[in-house]
Amino acid sequence: MKTYDFDKVIDRKNTYSTQWDYIGDRFGRDDILPFSISDTDFAVPDSVQTALKKRIEHPIYGYSRWNHDDYKNSIVYWFNNKDNAEVDPNWVVYSPSVVFSIATFIRLLSEPNQTVATFTPMYDAFYKVIEANERNLAPIRLGSAQQGYSIDWDSLETVLAQPQTRIFLLTNPHNPTGKVFSADELSQLSKLCKKYDVFLISDDIHKDIVYPGSSYTPITSVTTENVVLCCSGSKTFNTPGLIGSYILIPDDKLREKFLVELKAKNALSSVSILGMYSQMAAYSEDGLTYASQLVKYTDSSMDLIKGFLDKNLPEFNFVKPSATYLAWIDVSKIDLTMDELQDKLINVGKVGIMPGTTYGDSNYLRMNIACPKSKLEEGLKRLKASFD
Repeated sequence: MKTYDFDKVIDRKNTYSTQWDYIGDRFGRDDILPFSISDTDFAVPDSVQTALKKRIEHPIYGYSRWNHDDYKNSIVYWFNNKDNAEVDPNWVVYSPSVVFSIATFIRLLSEPNQTVATFTPMYDAFYKVIEANERNLAPIRLGSAQQGYSIDWDSLETVLAQPQTRIFLLTNPHNPTGKVFSADELSQLSKLCKKYDVFLISDDIHKDIVYPGSSYTPITSVTTENVVLCCSGSKTFNTPGLIGSYILIPDDKLREKFLVELKAKNALSSVSILGMYSQMAAYSEDGLTYASQLVKYTDSSMDLIKGFLDKNLPEFNFVKPSATYLAWIDVSKIDLTMDELQDKLINVGKVGIMPGTTYGDSNYLRMNIACPKSKLEEGLKRLKASFD
């Protein structure tokens, strides 16, 4: 079995990398160490690199089709072998990105000035996609890390019961907290959505990075009514630059409506060739090996952060997440505003860690730890130096 070396440092500068080459856009200066946008500093699996090299040897990159068994069955294989979940290949539809999928379903399943509910804090793109599509946001606050990011079921039901609420937007595992919603929680959520005729969109792009003690359940294993699951291998295998995602749409009529949006209205049905090849190659036995080793590596990195903060910066309250490679760090005990805290991190420690205000909570920082431990250790030293 292949052993992947996640300690290997790969220089990403001068590759037009959003995280490395354009860090000044986010933090105002270019000489800091970034832990920001959620891609990784790891090489893709061998199976992906081999498949891409082989395809590039063919010198024609014409219009290409995703709607075939090789593409669909790779996704069926992945859910079956990674998650012990059954997926009907007929459910599978290509989309250029998860956020494009979400935006399209918001427009298909609600009207302007109607409401989309979601748990907060949340991935910042959700705020934008809801507001830019002229829908209202109804936030339901998750409990604290110490409470296991518990759901306030009474508040949730109150929001879902409102006639204007047409969609609930879920991210599972949750970004930025790292909460994995249990099968029981998903069942209760889906029952409430059904009770009040609210459609459930689930963004499961972080589903492969789940740590021991937690278990991921796709929403389509709980219900196939009034639900879609949006996903991609791009977070796990570090391929967002190749473009591509997929959706599981159990309802035949809704699937056809989405395909009209994809092809007739937006002319986006021709797949990114390299995105498709990378997806099929990643969702394989080699991809299972890679993902398993990646989870072990990032889990140990979370332990590293926990130990460092407890010893050196005890006022930073960090509870290890159940999933994702995003450390959600409680800084509420720091007697600084978020702007003052960011000023210290950027201009004293020279480290770029995302402010929680981006995701709806000024009491937290979000640190992407999907990198070699040498970079993470340096980042933690810079974090400490910000307050020395």
